Amino acid sequence: MLLVQYSIASLAMTTLSNLTTDQSALLAFKARVVDYRSDLTNNWSISYPICSWVGISCGSRHQRVTALNLSDMGLGGTIPLHLGNLSFLVSLDVAHNNFHGHLPNELGQLRRLRFIRFGFNKLSGSIPTWIGVLSKLQTLRLYNNSFTGPIPNSLLNLSKLEVFDAIYNVIDGTTTKMTFIDT
Repeated sequence: MLLVQYSIASLAMTTLSNLTTDQSALLAFKARVVDYRSDLTNNWSISYPICSWVGISCGSRHQRVTALNLSDMGLGGTIPLHLGNLSFLVSLDVAHNNFHGHLPNELGQLRRLRFIRFGFNKLSGSIPTWIGVLSKLQTLRLYNNSFTGPIPNSLLNLSKLEVFDAIYNVIDGTTTKMTFIDT
């Protein structure tokens, strides 16, 4: 009996150690959010290829996660820092959910991001300065949250930014120097 338990535990540890970085990041995300409708609970499993998981798109070349579209999925909680490990991510959409709290600094590691949509949540705090290091960012939608304070000067570094939408927040200051941004 003891040998069987050891074998099962060993198999479980081997399975976990063989997870890809993307799988690990997404499973950590799943474990830390509230999934009111059980969409992630019922679909995100190591029994299925990660690229077939609901809300996930992968690049054809490396089979790495390039898009995370979890909009309108009835999710809640805070946005876990583990998403910062999705190094091939180009599009991040968690709009129209019930996320709250601050955006984690680890999202600043997602240097390939071109599209971010966090609208219609309950996110708070100031707009993070790390967004200014996302040099490929073209669309930043933060509308209908509880962000406060000024628009960080670091956003001036985003030369490819075409759309910036932070309406219905408590934002101070102006965007007069940000002529390339549609507000």
